[in-house]
Amino acid sequence: MNRLAAAALTLLIASPSFAANISREDLQKALEKNPDLVLSALKKADKAAFFQYVMEANQEYQAKKQAEEETKEKAALEEAFKNPLKPAIDEKTRVRGDKNAPITIVEYSDFQCPYCGRGFQVVEELRQKYGSKMRFIYKDLPLVQIHPNALPAAKWFEAVSLQSPEKAWKFHDIMFKNQGSLSDDFYKKTAKDLGVDVEKAAKDAQSQAVADKIDADTKEARDFGFSGTPGFLINGIPLRGAYPVEEFDKIIKRLGV
Repeated sequence: MNRLAAAALTLLIASPSFAANISREDLQKALEKNPDLVLSALKKADKAAFFQYVMEANQEYQAKKQAEEETKEKAALEEAFKNPLKPAIDEKTRVRGDKNAPITIVEYSDFQCPYCGRGFQVVEELRQKYGSKMRFIYKDLPLVQIHPNALPAAKWFEAVSLQSPEKAWKFHDIMFKNQGSLSDDFYKKTAKDLGVDVEKAAKDAQSQAVADKIDADTKEARDFGFSGTPGFLINGIPLRGAYPVEEFDKIIKRLGV
């Protein structure tokens, strides 16, 4: 029986005279067979009491759902500490910071996503806080269905990286600081200002090599269960969403690095 029927049932059987004439079980069966009776019952019911019941029932449901989600997240976190995820990182991987740093933060992100803009600020705080102890790796996860400028920005980022990883990081920063300006002209202007060969970058942005790189990043993110952005791995421990620095600190402290 749905919640509306349950509410009507509760209100109806609350009447002593009604309860004396029909059992709870009989009424439940009647409502299940004839759901239109719910509306009829509501016309006679105390509407204020009914809506109060619905609100309380919804609050109980939401609290239960939240508790279940928290339990599920804690279990998933414990499992992650036992079996950290292993992103593809090799000598060709674009790394920001000391390549031998004990803390590795991998981000799967989208240049147009406002939450990723917040994630960018958090990463900058972490880089400043942990310094040489941390290395950062950015991977592309453009949500093309809702962010039309995300994929073109990712392509230009990877194209610039083919010429200079250092300039690519500067390009990365400028994109996140100017999310409202993303456009083909802005990519070209930024590349030019950074001293990049714009014509080559424009060509590389449409290349199969760049497409393959973005596809590989996206597939890895999906395989790890990241459906939204941003998504992070802290030494293989997943953190899904634009969480504040303190949440990263908790994981890093527990890792003992």
